[in-house]
Amino acid sequence: MTICLQNGGRFSSVQMVGLMRSTARAVLAFTLVFLLAACSGTSAGLNTFQSPNGRYAFLYPTGWTRVAVSGGPQVVFHDLINSDETVSLVVSDVTDGGDLQSLGSPVAVGERLMGEVIAPDGSGRQVELVEARERESSGHMFYDLEYAVHLGDRDRHELATVVVDRGRLYTLATSTNEIRWPKVKGLFEKVITSFTLLI
Repeated sequence: MTICLQNGGRFSSVQMVGLMRSTARAVLAFTLVFLLAACSGTSAGLNTFQSPNGRYAFLYPTGWTRVAVSGGPQVVFHDLINSDETVSLVVSDVTDGGDLQSLGSPVAVGERLMGEVIAPDGSGRQVELVEARERESSGHMFYDLEYAVHLGDRDRHELATVVVDRGRLYTLATSTNEIRWPKVKGLFEKVITSFTLLI
């Protein structure tokens, strides 16, 4: 088979097959690039952290660094530029039952977390539970919580998500100062809703 071109040139069958293969490769490459760009759009500016035992994973902002904290959260990341912005994960045992609902409603759990962790007696903090809602993801119930934290010299904003699995309560929280909150709200929402139990 020979194809004639307007300028008098000709392609042989072998050349035509090669041209078709090259075109197919180019289309496939373009499609893959497009799909990868579309998929990465939801986590742009975020990196993945996975526990060493493969139990859980979550996203944290690109450029943040992990810091060691003794006697506190299991995992802590903070921003190098705005060092008071943090992502932390606390893992604790649950004695009140086997699932999140047995601990109470989103509001009840949010208030309990507020009184026991965020602003315990003597902390000098005043905290307001702004929002408490539930969502289901990958067969697990999560409570997403938003707090306004008032300190003596500044105000802060926190988002947290809690989930219970196999007798353990996982609390992933993000925190920033109130001035930065409007800029990072969307990013922090992606962080807390990224928490995933893997096994």
